Amino acid sequence: MSGSTPKGFPDEPLMIPDAVRRVHDRITAAGHRSVLAGGAVRDYLMGLEPKDFDLATSAHPDQIDALFEKTVLVGAQFGVVRVLLDEVEVEVATFRADIGIADGRHPEAVRFTDEKEDALRRDFTINGLFWDIDREEVVDHVGGIADLQSGVIRAIGEARERFMEDRLRMLRGVRFATVLDLPIESETWSAICQESGDLASVSQERIREELTRILVSPHRKRGYELLSESGLMQVFLPEIEQMKGVQQPPEHHPEGDVFIHTGLVLHYLEDPTPELAMGALLHDVGKPGTYEEAPDRIRFNGHDELGAKMTEEICERLRFSRKQQERIVYLVRRHLVFMNVPNMRLATRYRLFEEEGFEELLALCKADCLGSHRKMDLYEDCLRMYREWQQIAPPLEPLLQGRDLLDLGMEPGPKMGALLESLEDAQREGEIHDRESALDWVRPKLIELGISPKAED
Repeated sequence: MSGSTPKGFPDEPLMIPDAVRRVHDRITAAGHRSVLAGGAVRDYLMGLEPKDFDLATSAHPDQIDALFEKTVLVGAQFGVVRVLLDEVEVEVATFRADIGIADGRHPEAVRFTDEKEDALRRDFTINGLFWDIDREEVVDHVGGIADLQSGVIRAIGEARERFMEDRLRMLRGVRFATVLDLPIESETWSAICQESGDLASVSQERIREELTRILVSPHRKRGYELLSESGLMQVFLPEIEQMKGVQQPPEHHPEGDVFIHTGLVLHYLEDPTPELAMGALLHDVGKPGTYEEAPDRIRFNGHDELGAKMTEEICERLRFSRKQQERIVYLVRRHLVFMNVPNMRLATRYRLFEEEGFEELLALCKADCLGSHRKMDLYEDCLRMYREWQQIAPPLEPLLQGRDLLDLGMEPGPKMGALLESLEDAQREGEIHDRESALDWVRPKLIELGISPKAED
């Protein structure tokens, strides 16, 4: 089916980036068919801001390569060429049909075909729409318009076949349902549930990419539940499934078990980074392994440390970068620290506030409270103290360094590090303010250690 923009969709035409239009114009001037494909068409019709402007064409890779000065034949065997125009990269794919299944992600081979057959080999109907740039109209060979109008995620053709061709499509289906806040059509959902175990053939990097996009979506709690209900979560994060049925002390967690609590914590995050979302997902991952029915109540002693160890292993498995892993592990390991903040000495509290990632830790504390007992006094007290510290605390510049202690006669070693740390704490608490007061503070400490301070030169 082809025609102008259907009723109920935006009246204004889809705005095409200049570089994309120029690539399109050169392809069509050479006598080839060229249309906009995929996500940009879907987003435009849904009233969202289009992002991925990819072209599909009847031109073969060698013909596209001949038309442009700068091209990258990254996927030429699958008909994909990236055209570089004025420092903008435009992806151009030849209309194709897939032949066979090589590895659960890629076909054994492809053959070039027409646009209708190309549309029919795509994943979901709402992603199988084209936009005729010259005529400014939608081209629909797969029933995507009807599914957008009814608001549903439906696989093109036979759902199990689509998922056997590319196992990642199951996870993508959950992601689209989460991000677009649309239900998954019943046959498509049944196929995901039946085939979910085969997600194990997909690379951990691709799973991580889809997972993080689900977790930063405003509808992340629904995505979390769909991942579990489909069986996909059991494949790549069985540790989360182990939270089900792990009861918690009702006076602190009236919401239910650890799995339910985790979903609520995700829900209450505000515009999280991938690291914060993963920290929330995993903050109680150590509870099943530390569950104990003590005489007074259920306890999870050490679940923060066990959780941090498990989180490190999970992040390595999902191929997070080292920097991301460090932040996620930090959030899990430190998520209980707020219970101690009111009773901390001032210097210890300020050290906490200085930690890189503290603001995300504070955001996790807020969501943790909202997702359980909903008593916000502790969070609000910590937030107030943090804001007060931000107003009064300049960046801490060391007043003395190791070489100064060496000049005073101290030997290098652990005692020197401990003394410098104590000196910084005294500076944080306002006991010392300059180099002279720091030296006056240090000298008696050296005498206590059996060191006679040398006079400064």
